[in-house]
Amino acid sequence: MTRSESLRTLKESVFDLVVVGGGATGSGIALDAASRGLKVALVEKQDFSEGTSSRSTKLVHGGVRYLEMAIRQFSRVQYNLVRDGLYERGLFLKNAPHLAHPIQLVTPVYRWWQLPYIYAGLLIYDLLAGNRGLGRSRLLSAREALRRYPMLKAEGLKGGVLYYDGQFNDIRMNISLVLTAQKYGAVASNYLEVVHLDKIDGRISGVRVRDRLEGEDFHIRCKGVVNATGPFGDGLRQLDNPDALPLLQVSSGVHLVLDRRFSPPDTGLVVPRTEDGRVLFILPWEGHTLVGTTDEKSDVSSHPEATEGEISYLLRHLRATFDLDVTRSDIKSAWSGLRPLVFDPQTADTAKLARDHYVELSASGLLTISGGKWTTYRKMAEDTVDQAISAFSLSPVHDCLTAGMTVLGGEGDMGEVRRALISNRGVSDTTADHLVATYGNRALEVASLVKSGFPGELVDGHPYLEAEVIYAVREEKAVRLMDVLHRRIPLALLDRRATGHALGRTLNLMAAELTWDEGRQSQERAEAERRLADGL
Repeated sequence: MTRSESLRTLKESVFDLVVVGGGATGSGIALDAASRGLKVALVEKQDFSEGTSSRSTKLVHGGVRYLEMAIRQFSRVQYNLVRDGLYERGLFLKNAPHLAHPIQLVTPVYRWWQLPYIYAGLLIYDLLAGNRGLGRSRLLSAREALRRYPMLKAEGLKGGVLYYDGQFNDIRMNISLVLTAQKYGAVASNYLEVVHLDKIDGRISGVRVRDRLEGEDFHIRCKGVVNATGPFGDGLRQLDNPDALPLLQVSSGVHLVLDRRFSPPDTGLVVPRTEDGRVLFILPWEGHTLVGTTDEKSDVSSHPEATEGEISYLLRHLRATFDLDVTRSDIKSAWSGLRPLVFDPQTADTAKLARDHYVELSASGLLTISGGKWTTYRKMAEDTVDQAISAFSLSPVHDCLTAGMTVLGGEGDMGEVRRALISNRGVSDTTADHLVATYGNRALEVASLVKSGFPGELVDGHPYLEAEVIYAVREEKAVRLMDVLHRRIPLALLDRRATGHALGRTLNLMAAELTWDEGRQSQERAEAERRLADGL
């Protein structure tokens, strides 16, 4: 369905639900509701996954840190968060096999007493995972820890602990959820901002949205509205009721991207306690090294910047961990994401706020889902749709189906898809690996574009293809330059200099496909250059 077709349907139809917010939570809710047989609209004021959902640490996890807090504080909230996270981790890896995979993680230990302490905690983590575990935790000698992670500081190293969690491509998962929801009948559009909540006798009856590309306002009629706008949730709540008290406290998490030489290709590193008690991850991701994250109180912003203080904090801990000198010049990209944490006025430290989720129904019928994390997006969606059905007297055809639902692209044997790409589409082994890991069984569609006139690579040193730009426009709702370079392929997250080199070719491909005039082309280039300079 093209964007113009989606807009026409949004204007003409009456929906059971309008879901506001096209990140992990909103797209998961749209998929859950649509697959139950409800009539669903999904609207996003920017692009899908433009905010928090593209800026995660790329882990599918139960939360080792939350388990430690659960034990030390006797916290049932934290315990439930870990238990649910581990269960959902198993479903996540099963339902998105092309986008998510297990990863082994090493925790280095420099004090003897920490070895049994950390190991015991990870054994409990394994037990909670049950038959959905990804591998058994085990102790490592100092020699084995250095063999697995040669960059570690050797001086004083007593050993390590190895455990398993999941890793995934967040931006690809987000767009896959949107497209899967669309397959079940949801109508989804980006660049539609909710500017007013329509009400009849004090009850919400629809929304007025502004098309941020065309400047047009129009109404979408519905039985219920779900606020899944993440860090922006309080803004929509106060549009509904100006006197609504804040529900969220927002924290920023900065990540750095370094060259692949700073991490082995198949093993991540976990520093369990930094100078201020945070957890630091150093992970292989998309042929690079991902480092994160900070956790500081923040204001709500559409495009938060990675501050020099936060970048220096991460570099300082890298130098303390590695036998390598890591400098500002090694950073290929840096970006910040906002986390929406359920507000607790008694907690000053955002790292201590639970990452659990909370659903609230306002007097006028705005259903708000807050908090949570990527790993539990499916459970958050299920809980929210359950409450929406009750609150808005909806009549689903099915119970929740998402626990056993494979997202678009994940069906079938990926080995067979890879072999077909190489034998029938004539792509290289490396390109086949990239396409399968990005598109799953839809990689064959992208490869067809390679053969039909878009054979080139987008930029040297990266696997991304011209054909992927065309596919993003035709099949994945990309309508702006950075939609492709940041949120259909993660080039801007990985390497800002390479993204600058790819701007011209990507712009030419999109301009031809979308018939942009010179003014629109200039506008798109200027906006992309500004985003690369100021912060994604």
